[in-house]
Amino acid sequence: MGLFLIESSSLQGIVDSKIALDQKAEQLQASLEAQESTLIEIQVSKDFTRSFFIVESADQETAAAGLKEAGIPVELVKDVRLVGDDLENVKQSKDLVNYLVEWNLPENLTMDQYLARKKKNSVHYEEVPEVSFARTYVCEDMSKCLCFYDAPDEAAVKRAREAVQTPIDSITEILTEDK
Repeated sequence: MGLFLIESSSLQGIVDSKIALDQKAEQLQASLEAQESTLIEIQVSKDFTRSFFIVESADQETAAAGLKEAGIPVELVKDVRLVGDDLENVKQSKDLVNYLVEWNLPENLTMDQYLARKKKNSVHYEEVPEVSFARTYVCEDMSKCLCFYDAPDEAAVKRAREAVQTPIDSITEILTEDK
């Protein structure tokens, strides 16, 4: 079984509240279970224009098929590696994250180089105590990574990224409660 990031450009018209999202997640989980796959987590922007699904499945096609069956458009599917947390912990935990940072990784950066850099720089998160780093998913093809944070605001996330000397290609505020 592998982990897959599946992105959908929009859930607008599919869900319009946290309650509706939770109901869609239940439907999606049932669809994925029928495919012998597991929904690990869903993170959706506050305006429902971007959504990120992490699915444990045998392969990309099976993971994507579960979303399509649930009526969710699939824009991107990538093999990912979880960094900064344990998969069993993520499955059981309902950590609050309210910001997602995307970083398009530089060409020629290897996974080993990325992991060494992350280990070296992560100690600097303590310089921004109001921000909690939760976890990162790194695409196995080294195209990008998604980092999840709990922070009071976007400015704090930017300060945390500066502290760990890591760029930001985009920041998405995540839906955390019903509108």
